[in-house]
Amino acid sequence: MRSNLIAGLDIGTTKTCAVIGEIIGDPRRPGLIILGVGQARTGGLRGDMVTNIEEMTASVRASLKEAELMAGVAVDRVYAGIGGDHVRATSSMGVVAVSEADVTADDIERVHVVARAVALPPDREMLHAIPQEYRVDQQRGIKDPLGMAGVRLEAEVFLVTCAITASANIRKAVNRAGYRVQELVLEPLAGARAVLTEDEKEVGVAMVEIGASTTDLAAYYEGKVQHVAILPFGGNTLTADLVRGLSVPYAEAQKAKEHYGTAFAQLVDPRETVEMPGPSPGQKRAVARELIAHIVEQRLDEMFSLVQGELQDHGLLDKLGAGVVLTGGTVAIPGILELSQQIFASPVRLGVPSEGLSGLADSVGRPRFAIATGLSLWGADRFAETGRGASTITSGVLTKLGTWLKEFF
Repeated sequence: MRSNLIAGLDIGTTKTCAVIGEIIGDPRRPGLIILGVGQARTGGLRGDMVTNIEEMTASVRASLKEAELMAGVAVDRVYAGIGGDHVRATSSMGVVAVSEADVTADDIERVHVVARAVALPPDREMLHAIPQEYRVDQQRGIKDPLGMAGVRLEAEVFLVTCAITASANIRKAVNRAGYRVQELVLEPLAGARAVLTEDEKEVGVAMVEIGASTTDLAAYYEGKVQHVAILPFGGNTLTADLVRGLSVPYAEAQKAKEHYGTAFAQLVDPRETVEMPGPSPGQKRAVARELIAHIVEQRLDEMFSLVQGELQDHGLLDKLGAGVVLTGGTVAIPGILELSQQIFASPVRLGVPSEGLSGLADSVGRPRFAIATGLSLWGADRFAETGRGASTITSGVLTKLGTWLKEFF
């Protein structure tokens, strides 16, 4: 019987991805044997707003069924991603007196409770409370204070909150699909778990995940998450610019971006042309590929400049010793590394899920699977810490029974 199966579910604006894996390796940073991957077109979602819960449910069900079919197993719970401009993050300090001569587990739990004790509006809920560092009698930079001598214990905790309606809709769609949400995870943190190394987080790094409608930013320094942001632009912004700049329908603009788009116009032969629909039905016209590249480059230049400004505003731009890691579906555009290196003036690499993965790791070894894979790895971390959160449905006959029960009850 397999009881250590983890499923990650990324409900994006245009696609829903599911990744199923089996936990292996070091309990301090466990890995995954990738067993199955599923994708489906996302329905019932416009930006971050749910417009049709039934269509969204169908997308969730289709992606998870495909992943289960590939894996030959069934799961009963998922780690689901959540994002959007409703997410808020801040740091909070907790202070308690040490109850005995040395810091105990109860002291650590109490200081966590104090740090989390912030007043929330009735329309918001706590998503994460991540311990950043501890201080014992003013001694800073402590990762684990258990057993240390002292009289005063402080904890810095990174708090993330979200809108209750947004989280409720995700849970409802997953429940209607026949599964349950084990934990909602902020998408930038999940992406960072998949594509960043511990060394990069220590010296300073920013992960920029460019999705269809949003761009996720997660910045780390000294091993701690310093800032997260979800910015309201992405690949769809490029497509909308091409619609206006080329005077073509949205579907044709999407094709032009995917097949001819380039983020660095210098890489394009100025004599090259591509065929695009004309103003009349059935009519064709030649468009310079350089024009498409200029439109894409100008918008990406602005997007990267806004990300740079976000890092500058929080005093992080000069702390990125490991540079910037780009991930997400939109970073597949040729020339994006050259453009981003020019703007950030620091090392830039593409982030693909790879560390700690085996089995069908090639199936998720692309930037667009960063969030879904990171959600699975996040679940593996939780299981290693608590021994809870893994699916308990097995392969073979029980898989078929579980599937039958989901469909009819």
